[in-house]
Amino acid sequence: MSDVVFHDTVVYETETFKLGCPSQPHIPREDGGHLYIRSKEKYFSDRTDFSPREAIEAMRLSVMAGEAMVTAMEKRGVKIARINYQENGNWAFQTGSRPAFHIHLYGRTVDSKTQTWGEALVFPNRKTGFYDGFEPFTQEDLAAIREELERLAETPRFALSAWGL
Repeated sequence: MSDVVFHDTVVYETETFKLGCPSQPHIPREDGGHLYIRSKEKYFSDRTDFSPREAIEAMRLSVMAGEAMVTAMEKRGVKIARINYQENGNWAFQTGSRPAFHIHLYGRTVDSKTQTWGEALVFPNRKTGFYDGFEPFTQEDLAAIREELERLAETPRFALSAWGL
């Protein structure tokens, strides 16, 4: 497993995947926040292990989650200008673990205090203390994101049938 804490708040679930919020985010709430998507049960090393259906399901969830993050957080006073989607897993090799598929959703604000806007994100090892004090999304934020996800799931754009699911 990666160094992301995966036993935190589950925000939303599909048949195969869950959207979660780490208690130790890589991006603090006020700078756009951090969510992740990972498998609920089945092990995937990376997206190359997906069936076509699983690939579509993961993509649908990532699109919905990014849109919900932006919309919900803007209503809560955090203006996310961009979502960076990253599939990593490199930190697992530091501990001799197998990497497991997960996609990070990193919100980016133009006035970020921890990551320079317009630059690539940097992720030093946790042992450096870089992430110490980064606040995760609040329970109220997560409720707003969940509500937006549920609303989006009912729209024609995100209907399961529109995605061939």
